[in-house]
Amino acid sequence: MATNIAETSLTVDGILYVIDSGYGKIKVYNPRMGMDALQVFPCSRAAADQRAGRAGRTGPGTCYRLFTETAYQNEMLPNPVPEIQRTNLGNVVLLLKSLNIDNLLEFAFMDPPPQENILNSMYQLWVLGALDNVGRLTTLGRKMVEFPLDPPLAKMLLMGAELSCVDEVLTIVSMLSVPSVFFRPKDRAEESDAAREKFFVPESDHLTLLNVYQQWKSNQYRGDWCGDHFLHVKGLRKAREVRSQLLDILKSQKIPLSSSGTDWDVIRKAICSSYFHNAARLKGVGEYMNCRTGMPCHLHPSSALYGLGYTPDYIVYHELVLTSKEYMQCVTAVEPHWLAELGPMFFSIKDSHTSRLQQRKKQQDEKTAMEEEMEEVRRNQADAEAEKRLKEKALRAKERQVISTPGSHREPGTPLRTPHRLGL
Repeated sequence: MATNIAETSLTVDGILYVIDSGYGKIKVYNPRMGMDALQVFPCSRAAADQRAGRAGRTGPGTCYRLFTETAYQNEMLPNPVPEIQRTNLGNVVLLLKSLNIDNLLEFAFMDPPPQENILNSMYQLWVLGALDNVGRLTTLGRKMVEFPLDPPLAKMLLMGAELSCVDEVLTIVSMLSVPSVFFRPKDRAEESDAAREKFFVPESDHLTLLNVYQQWKSNQYRGDWCGDHFLHVKGLRKAREVRSQLLDILKSQKIPLSSSGTDWDVIRKAICSSYFHNAARLKGVGEYMNCRTGMPCHLHPSSALYGLGYTPDYIVYHELVLTSKEYMQCVTAVEPHWLAELGPMFFSIKDSHTSRLQQRKKQQDEKTAMEEEMEEVRRNQADAEAEKRLKEKALRAKERQVISTPGSHREPGTPLRTPHRLGL
């Protein structure tokens, strides 16, 4: 069968027949839900031609297409949808802001992404503290640009520096930057699950990844140890490589390497500081609900929190992936007061001595202050634009004042006649 994997892989000799279903799985980002979904989507004409080309690369072959020629001509897109139009643009927006590009909605992209995606990414960066109220890059945002990571992971690293647990957060970020290091062969499923459970840290999948790396490190980074514990040695080596590269960037930023030792609650707080917008609270057994959107979220059976005797009331997750259900990937239990401390724009602790009227007044004052700030920026931009127009007008007027008259045109400093030369 032809799939979007087969069309981009190496050529296999001896393939004479290809059956093309006309469909492929595409990763699509939904900005409203903040979720990646792997959706079955009709392939493009270019992809169909590429699939047909797999048949008979080294000799004559045949491609059987399970769709009509009319569908090929009229219903299929000529080319696949560019990835920039169906992905999270947090990194792209942060980079463009660092290049002093203010109006991203009018930026000349080769394949312009939907405006909703750009606005959603700017909102996420504002939530993380990378952008200020008027969309300019903050000091934290400038530091985040230096790291080749998703903005939340970069923020987690910088918060690790503040909370004196950079060493552990660096390992977690490196492990999140590679595919899952656990493998589960079908013929030894129970054995691999038992091996995986040995690494579990009850309140966090992130800390489970940290535990795996630290155990591997204490066993001298051995490959045979990984095989015995059903771990991908290539994935762990890649994580080690990523870690060393990020460590070099931290050194260039003059961020000292600090460790929290056995106090892992500080690490959970650092994780919460960058993923509080992905907070969820308990709704049922193994089922949670996103605190902001009300989106149902489910613990994955492979999660360290899934088999616990109890389920924590509040958690944060790395990302939400839609397969058969909305599953949360990499979950960590958090304290509710951390959410109010680190994400005050979403969460607050209900004080008994403050009335609802006082709370509304506070929100109204914050909104007014933000609107005044925006108005001041607009005035400054209008003044700068007016000044620029005045300068251009003065320059044009100056050019018009130069009057050309008939006769010889003499440049300043040019003699009237050529002086006599001495010699022959």
